[in-house]
Amino acid sequence: MRPKPPIAPRTTAESLVRTTLSLGDASLRADYVASVVRDADIASLARALDGVCEQAEQAEAPAREALLSVVDALNAVGMEDRVQLLREQAAGESLLALERLLRQPVRGPESAPPAAGAKGARAIAIGGRPMTLGERKSLARRPDRDTMEHLLADPHPDVIHRLLRNPRVLEDDVVRLAARRPGRADVLAEIARATKWVHRPRVRMALVMNPATPAPIAARIAGLLLRPELELVVGSPTVPAPVRAVCREHLERRPPVEATEAAEDEDRVH
Repeated sequence: MRPKPPIAPRTTAESLVRTTLSLGDASLRADYVASVVRDADIASLARALDGVCEQAEQAEAPAREALLSVVDALNAVGMEDRVQLLREQAAGESLLALERLLRQPVRGPESAPPAAGAKGARAIAIGGRPMTLGERKSLARRPDRDTMEHLLADPHPDVIHRLLRNPRVLEDDVVRLAARRPGRADVLAEIARATKWVHRPRVRMALVMNPATPAPIAARIAGLLLRPELELVVGSPTVPAPVRAVCREHLERRPPVEATEAAEDEDRVH
């Protein structure tokens, strides 16, 4: 069982960044931030998160690094109610940086993603016969490369959940899965929740660029993108207009960056 650092009675941006970065493991950081989001007073939490977002928008390195864990925590299963409370608090107090992170872009009918559920999706056949969900989930824990190629096309998010945690899966595999068209919203959400992979810049970009990624998740990940990445998203006609609009707002607030920033950011997540 992972140790959990104590939560300060009143959360501030400085304490949240400092305590988060004191933890060495990305999963432990995400767990800590999730515990703060669940337990802290919603008003002080919203102001603290807004401060972290503002600092991250100005490319302050500690805040950018802590924001990775904030996004991990907010994307976790079961956080929807707290996210909605934070969204309402941000709107009520005009916490604009937090509002951008938590925005729930409204898609038009022309940009609606494929259905999220796995119902009716075709099961993967391996060895000449369709396999049960239980068999596929078991294989996802330790497949060979041929089996893995089949499982990467599996329509069920539970299979993908296990596959993403298999040490034999490569970044190229995850990028290809995140970029697949047409995409499946539930599968893309699983990728966004996989801390190991969503911290990789190529995976983040593939998720934001995929029109099937759930819009609130894409908007949160957009807050992590660097200026050149935001420019690519804003200029892409395949990205839904509401997600491009969020990226445009982030882009307007990003200061000029050094050419080495992207490399430094990638080094930090490996």
